[in-house]
Amino acid sequence: MARYTGAVCRLCRREGEKLFLKGERCLTEKCPVTRRGTAPGQHGAAQSRKNKEYNMQLREKQKAKRYYGVQEGQFRSYFEMASKQEGQTGENLLCLVERRFDNVVYRMGLAESRKEARQLVLHAHFTLNGKKANIPSILVKVGDVIALKSSDSEKIKSLVELMNAKTFPKWLEVDKTNCSAKVVALPSREDIDFPFQEHLIVELYSK
Repeated sequence: MARYTGAVCRLCRREGEKLFLKGERCLTEKCPVTRRGTAPGQHGAAQSRKNKEYNMQLREKQKAKRYYGVQEGQFRSYFEMASKQEGQTGENLLCLVERRFDNVVYRMGLAESRKEARQLVLHAHFTLNGKKANIPSILVKVGDVIALKSSDSEKIKSLVELMNAKTFPKWLEVDKTNCSAKVVALPSREDIDFPFQEHLIVELYSK
């Protein structure tokens, strides 16, 4: 599967706001979105002024994809799943991607970014219900237990220390002592604190 390997700060600049793709760095003065508010490239300033309907819909879709680190084909599949569920499709879509295994690891506070969480999952640092799980796109369900396998490496130890200062969503019951979390409810739209306009994504895919 194709994946983006360039500078992730360019993605935030393209969307015109912080997507928190580099963890704590995004909160510092070094963040390029703070220093250079326009889109990247020679015509970045002109692109930033576009507000046509299609452009607004496309940018919202790209923003959601990049925020969660999901490729187009998979994101479209989530949309199709969401459209078959009861309720509002846009909210269903966001709640689906929120249930991704790599996102849960990030929400547990054991990664500084979703990209780092995905890498940790791929390297099999976590278990799901006591079994090895190294697929970032697994969708967790109520009752699932996610746990850190080992904290031997210096990197993992530093992440565990940072975990104590994190806040957790109410749909996760986090055990800091054992570095584990139990899914006690499915995430709702209120649990997603990023200001998405999900109706624009629905309008784009519904054309």
